[in-house]
Amino acid sequence: MVGTELTTLLGVLNGKRRHVLGILEGLDEEALRRPVLPSGWTCLGLVHHLALDDEKFWFRAVAAGEQGAIEEILGSGQDAWQAAPEKTAEEIIALYRRECELADAFLAGADPDAAPNWWSDFFGDWRYDNLREVILHVITETATHAGHLDAVRELIDGRQRLIVT
Repeated sequence: MVGTELTTLLGVLNGKRRHVLGILEGLDEEALRRPVLPSGWTCLGLVHHLALDDEKFWFRAVAAGEQGAIEEILGSGQDAWQAAPEKTAEEIIALYRRECELADAFLAGADPDAAPNWWSDFFGDWRYDNLREVILHVITETATHAGHLDAVRELIDGRQRLIVT
């Protein structure tokens, strides 16, 4: 049962990851870096956020307790919503793909009932009790941000996902 549940959760997560990458296909560097909404975030900034604040943070740091990931997150002082101007769109998208691969490598043999290996005091009293809850959180985050990208893509060039005209 555990293997089936994990397979199902990862199948849903991978579908949302593909949605994120698919909605960006065909956009050039300028469009990927252009802020469209008043908040000022960009498509690349959102992908960078997903790579660092969702895939790396939740899976490699919180769930796996990977010391290097924890140290990078705590010591970076970086705003994950900002894509470094010296990094190309290709590099930022590759970072997202790589973090997804590293997360999948950890998740492949993981137990959904396992408690997180690391939890920071900055969460206060709130916490996830097991990997299942962490995976569901990342699915929710990724799906939410995929929807944001759908709206922004339509504002950029009119492309609508799943709309046949």
